[in-house]
Amino acid sequence: MLGIIGFGNMGSAIAEYAKKQFRIIAFDKIKAINDKYIEVANDLSELMAKSEAIILAVKPQDMDNLIEDIKGNLKDQLIISIAAGITTSYFENRLGKVRVVRVMPNLPAQIGEGVAGLCKGKFADEKDFDFAWQLFSHIGLAVTFDDESMLDMITAISGSGPAYFCYYIKDRANVNSKKDEFIQELTRAAINLGFDRTLAACLSERTVNGTISLLIEKNWSCEELINRVASKGGTTEAALEVLRHNGTLTDAVNAAFKRAKELARR
Repeated sequence: MLGIIGFGNMGSAIAEYAKKQFRIIAFDKIKAINDKYIEVANDLSELMAKSEAIILAVKPQDMDNLIEDIKGNLKDQLIISIAAGITTSYFENRLGKVRVVRVMPNLPAQIGEGVAGLCKGKFADEKDFDFAWQLFSHIGLAVTFDDESMLDMITAISGSGPAYFCYYIKDRANVNSKKDEFIQELTRAAINLGFDRTLAACLSERTVNGTISLLIEKNWSCEELINRVASKGGTTEAALEVLRHNGTLTDAVNAAFKRAKELARR
């Protein structure tokens, strides 16, 4: 059974697609979970006892408390973390020889058009990594990396990218007229950051197309989507601050990447 701790935007998005293939049990301290295809745990110990793999979908600032809560109930389950800035070594330093895969998804995963970067920790094996890749392939493009620092790079491109695009177009009416130009600019920024040209173009195109689909399907304004992606003091906010001061997209992406490294917890 697949356990999901945290049922916010990303936790519920993963569950929506994962429930087609797996039995799911979920737990959220605050949010009610109403889905007849998902078992709701009464507490964390119940979820831990029933789960073979566990997705940690809580906010980074809540991770310390969660680790303390699950430490005593961990029984060699695979841990998949989608918390921004929380490294695989963070879990290994606190939980011992835990099998962990770190994933950086983006908001269009809510509609199955996301982009996710994946990297495994030192104790996870290829079977674990393949399981995580298969899971996130169902909610969009899943890209694997051997070097965990690449997840900071993908955070700066596809993680924060939907907000850059919405800031750029200002209004959904401008999508078609500005889409291609923006994809080219984001591709250049990704290459400058260190991605090869092919992957840079792929990440940029998938990020923009996913953002457009999300705006349409959810009927969100550009401002609303930006607010959903940007958190105070985070990578997206660092990039947007550069754009607000007339910086280039490449400068904004570099600022997001720098902030991602600053926020990393080990």
